[in-house]
Amino acid sequence: MARNTRIVVVGGGYVGMYTALRLQKKLRRSEAEITVIDPQSHMTYQPFLPEAAAGSIEPRHVVVPLRKVLKKCQHLTGRVTAISHAAREVTVEVAAGHVTTLGYDVLVVAPGSVARTLPIPGLAECGIAFKTVGEAIYLRNHVLSRLDAAATSIDPGLRRRLLTFCVIGGGYAGVEALAELQDMARYATRYYPTIAPDDMRWVLVEAAGRIMPEVGPTMGRYTVERLMDAGIEVFLDTRVKTMAGGHVVLDDGTEFDTDTIVWTAGVKPNPMLEHTDLPRDSRGRVECSAALQVVGMPDVFSAGDCASVPDLSKDDPEAKTSPSAQHAVRQAKQLADNVVAHLRDRPLKDYKHSYAGSVASLGLYKGVAEIYGIKLRGIVAWFMHRTYHVSRMPTWNRRIRIVVDWTAALFFGREVVALGQINDPRADFTRVAGGPPAAPAAEPQLPVATSRSA
Repeated sequence: MARNTRIVVVGGGYVGMYTALRLQKKLRRSEAEITVIDPQSHMTYQPFLPEAAAGSIEPRHVVVPLRKVLKKCQHLTGRVTAISHAAREVTVEVAAGHVTTLGYDVLVVAPGSVARTLPIPGLAECGIAFKTVGEAIYLRNHVLSRLDAAATSIDPGLRRRLLTFCVIGGGYAGVEALAELQDMARYATRYYPTIAPDDMRWVLVEAAGRIMPEVGPTMGRYTVERLMDAGIEVFLDTRVKTMAGGHVVLDDGTEFDTDTIVWTAGVKPNPMLEHTDLPRDSRGRVECSAALQVVGMPDVFSAGDCASVPDLSKDDPEAKTSPSAQHAVRQAKQLADNVVAHLRDRPLKDYKHSYAGSVASLGLYKGVAEIYGIKLRGIVAWFMHRTYHVSRMPTWNRRIRIVVDWTAALFFGREVVALGQINDPRADFTRVAGGPPAAPAAEPQLPVATSRSA
């Protein structure tokens, strides 16, 4: 294959990074040039975001520097705004601010997903998403700062509002974030003489009739029971009508005020796909064959949250693989192998992966797991959750750092320091310099695209 064969990978998330990592190992330098495009210079391992937010893991250790691991690839920091396969061009708004186009011979489309929002009053102003390491850091500082404010408040109503925390969405992200943050906050109250753990109110709202459908109904009920045992209020079959001004109103009539609303109610394909000529299904995902080739475009491959891939492990011919990290990592491996086979004129293989199981953490020493039909609970499931995800973490560098973080937390406890200065680092300097008062840092709005978009 000629040296100037150009492979462009759109997105540096699970699929993008793992695909590029495997391609650089399997391809000779004379076969192709690989370019990875992503707005961020790192890949975020999202299953560890709850522990990063809770202080069990250093946030920098849950991200993988793309330039460091993809040494044989070119990395372009920028946001893909359009793809024209007819012209074989990708339009990129680079970090410097200008727009450029990049040609390709083979394209891998893996921009991932973004938070799925609904037209709920107050959502954009009050909601905090939970898909990036920045949002995890912010949420950690925000929760601890609410404790600081509540400890000094003399207004009972304000104190109740500050100590009320609401998570909307009962999938993995919402349940694990809620459980870990509650664990952290309960641990932190030992340093606040005026705040008892029971003074806090933690609320989970889920529109469906069960939480974490991936672990089955039995384990889902068990998870709800464990959350309620920890003092968390769980609302199932319940929707949010409004959250304007932090006043949450549910459709069952429940109302409460809160300063913390975490939105984890699902994801949708990256909206960038609307500006492409790639075939898409009714949900906006790129239509792919089981070999992870885009339908009708043999030189374009896709996988992950943005792709509609047939699920060959099920009898239903209409079944598609779910948008999960488990599928994304395994699809990336097959996708890379198929790209190599495509370049070398060899037959491609279909992606087929049977469901192995699911693991989830419910806070320190608590978890649920279902592995090949075997249901596990408590500390065993929690240990399996940590073992599985640290084994999936790219590079030994990051695995060792995470294990060291866990070991330190085991002996010295969680870190419960709020670094609120990162939201407005120039505030003190502006005050000393005599400039105009710094505007308070705004609540982060739900992003149009997350760090995994491109």
